[in-house]
Amino acid sequence: MTTLIVGGASSGKSRLAERLAVASPHRPLLYLATLQPFGAEGQRRVERHRRQRQGLGFETVERTTDLAALPLPPGATVLLECLGNLCANELYSPEGAGERALPAMLDGIAHLRRQSSRLILVGNDVHSAGCLYEGDTLRYLRTLGHLQQHLAALADEVIEVTAGLPVWHKTPRR
Repeated sequence: MTTLIVGGASSGKSRLAERLAVASPHRPLLYLATLQPFGAEGQRRVERHRRQRQGLGFETVERTTDLAALPLPPGATVLLECLGNLCANELYSPEGAGERALPAMLDGIAHLRRQSSRLILVGNDVHSAGCLYEGDTLRYLRTLGHLQQHLAALADEVIEVTAGLPVWHKTPRR
């Protein structure tokens, strides 16, 4: 089963994703971290997320690009945090896919889906700021928006989180 969770900054999407992962019967529990922690602020974010999931049973796997080459134990519950970081890494990191970022991310997520029993993807609310963007910012937002549209179409469940409140836009067929 694949779940896509989207929401704005500090909306509660990560906590919901963690609760869903912990409730899954499939083990091991893997937290797939995509953030490249640049500078002190990046390190603080990493530490905050580690404290937040401490004691929940997650094994952390750090992977910033090339998800298609990531070996995982079969049948795991995988929580990928987050698609926004993955998108930036694939677009702009020297190790990333560059112009092939969107197909590389879709291939990587298809690979994760094949290996896991439960995949939870955390994304970002994009294009809601009401601002006009140009250049690389627009390229990033469009790529992330297209990625999340593709993932929403293939996901069994799509949830949007605002102010800690989840709204299910797509639920699993039973």
